[in-house]
Amino acid sequence: MIEARGLAKAYGMRPVLRGLDFRVDRGEFVAVVGPNGAGKTTLLRILACLARPTIGEVRVAGKRLPSQANAVRRILGVVSHQPLLYGELTAHENLRFYGRMYGLADPEARIEQVLAMVGLSSRSNDLVRKYSRGMQQRLAIGRGILHDPELLLFDEPHTGLDPEAAEVLDSLLTTVSSEGRTVVMTSHDLARAAGLASRVDILYGGVIARSIRRTEIQTDELARLYRQVTHG
Repeated sequence: MIEARGLAKAYGMRPVLRGLDFRVDRGEFVAVVGPNGAGKTTLLRILACLARPTIGEVRVAGKRLPSQANAVRRILGVVSHQPLLYGELTAHENLRFYGRMYGLADPEARIEQVLAMVGLSSRSNDLVRKYSRGMQQRLAIGRGILHDPELLLFDEPHTGLDPEAAEVLDSLLTTVSSEGRTVVMTSHDLARAAGLASRVDILYGGVIARSIRRTEIQTDELARLYRQVTHG
């Protein structure tokens, strides 16, 4: 689903990614962890067609970026810690707006299905500005999966959530990944990354320094390896 080779990105004279190689197979759930400034958001922005690499080759579902970005956007769902919702619209109105953007054939039926999936059917006619942070993030996931994308990109989706809302989000992430979608999520939370993802990649120094599958490692061992990579 994703293959990046020799990926580099610099902002002015400041390099962020330094020849990064990154591969994700169809149906995988990969969590990318690393300290602030490691380049996690930059990597996701490139995959989401929101930024161009300085050098390197990127393919998503066989399509080359950035030249085939329009084709890639059709199969993408992107969720960040900013929900990208309209506060003066209801949940239903937000999803109807995005449904039109995606060109859904039967938006109303899909909207009702998605609202039920994210547990917001009973609040679908409330203005989004009245939602809690957790409810807004649940609706943001609904927006991200509305057009049934093959690939979902989550950039620090748990930021600012209380424990109860984070648990709801974890359940939703488990559900969407179990449906065969490919998921890439950045996170600062090692325990959550280890519990959700089928693979954890440690991004440090502009490259993937370690890649560990869930079956190969426990959370405490992941923490030890993380400290080893990031502190030498």
